[in-house]
Amino acid sequence: MSAVAEETKTVQPRKAVLAMPEYHPPLAGRQALRLDFNENTFAPSPRVLAKLHALTAEQMTIYPERAPVEAIVARHFGLANEQVLLTNGVDEAIHLMACAFLDEGDEALICTPTFFMYDVSISLMTSQLKRVQTDDTLAFPFERFMAAMTPKTKLIIVASPNNPTGATVSREHLLAIAKAAPQAVVMVDEAYFHFFGETTLGDVNDVPNLIVARTFSKAYGLANLRIGMLAGDARLIGYLRKVSSPYNVNGVALAVLPEALADEAYIDWYVRQVHEGRERVLAVLDELHVRTWPSAANFVLMDIGTRHKELCERMRAHDVLLRDRSSDPGCEGYVRFTIGVEEHVTRGVAALRAVLAEMQWTPAEGRAR
Repeated sequence: MSAVAEETKTVQPRKAVLAMPEYHPPLAGRQALRLDFNENTFAPSPRVLAKLHALTAEQMTIYPERAPVEAIVARHFGLANEQVLLTNGVDEAIHLMACAFLDEGDEALICTPTFFMYDVSISLMTSQLKRVQTDDTLAFPFERFMAAMTPKTKLIIVASPNNPTGATVSREHLLAIAKAAPQAVVMVDEAYFHFFGETTLGDVNDVPNLIVARTFSKAYGLANLRIGMLAGDARLIGYLRKVSSPYNVNGVALAVLPEALADEAYIDWYVRQVHEGRERVLAVLDELHVRTWPSAANFVLMDIGTRHKELCERMRAHDVLLRDRSSDPGCEGYVRFTIGVEEHVTRGVAALRAVLAEMQWTPAEGRAR
């Protein structure tokens, strides 16, 4: 073997890449009712579909231009153009935040359980990720979180509502966190904003270290097109824009996003469907004595206990997909049920009733019983 071949054989990535965790969501075999990934379970706005059909072959050949659509998005949210960066979903937004604001040795702070991509992107840049674990209530531990901040804290990410718990953090507490750590960038992940209604987006002009992330994957139903947004202080957004590729968002997503934003009646309808469905699911689970937690998102987390995997497998046999969250810290035995439109909630609840009866499941099996 040549010296070049031998050297190539021993090439290794950065130590951080070897050490970082991997995220492998169960994407395979999802040909069933999708109550597992917190997606819109129905469809995007009809205006989005009409725009898709109107796209030409030539438009497929052109590099995407992000800036004109960022201007539309900025106007929609009452922001200046330079305060908005469109991203390849919030996944890329998280990655950009870590790349732009973290060096090795810097501390980052999150509250667990939460979206696992925070771990992945932060660990790529620094080994100093600090996690504050919730107690069994799954409520945000504000006092302990504040106490975990140090002068070395450079990035703080808080999801409100949080995934997979559905818990929220008050605007008052989020602003207090930003005030207490002026040396850190505070990203508030508002992926599930529409199902909650409270936001810090209106505070970005007054809080220089605050950045808000939004996705168009959930209520808007554009998960397959991969488009999200970061909004905040123009100086910070400028650094993120510098790190981002100029072609990070595809042209199809850019073409349809203005239509999705403009159809507010459709979003209002879908959010009502979720609110009504969430109450239905919570009522059924209460009737069945399945423990749940308050949720302000488009899902409900339930305590099934040691047979969580069996429940998910049996639900799949009934053509309904749920998400087993037992691998999340503090969530052993917990399963997440995504809320969609009325028909999908009806089918999901019927399957859940049938499966719990098949299993002869009892409330005593719940982890905390």
